[in-house]
Amino acid sequence: MKYLLLVSHAGLAKGIEGALEMLLGSRSFVIACGMQDGVSPDAYRAQLAQSIASVTPEDEVVVLADIAGGSPLKNALVALDDKGMGNNVIVFGGANLAMAISACMGIDDGLPLDAIRDAMLSEGSQAVRQV
Repeated sequence: MKYLLLVSHAGLAKGIEGALEMLLGSRSFVIACGMQDGVSPDAYRAQLAQSIASVTPEDEVVVLADIAGGSPLKNALVALDDKGMGNNVIVFGGANLAMAISACMGIDDGLPLDAIRDAMLSEGSQAVRQV
């Protein structure tokens, strides 16, 4: 199975999840886990571990984080590594809704991770513009 794991500071991950549900309907493969202010890395990793409990090493995970190199992303990668995920993970920083929609549509269509990656990068970069 493929999953979309949304991680962020504060409530951004849950906000993106809510927007996805509003636009596309509920998707059981979307997991959102935000790191709240004042939460220790250990507590956040425990929260992540609970959130990804159903993910197995045979699954594939698209990780979409608010900031590349931020604490939520670093801790998510540790949590996935603890599950033995290995090469079944692709990781993005700089999340936007267009990227999340592309990931969901790619997962819905059964696309391989490399095709999902390409769509997310294309749609995500095209969504950023001055208007």
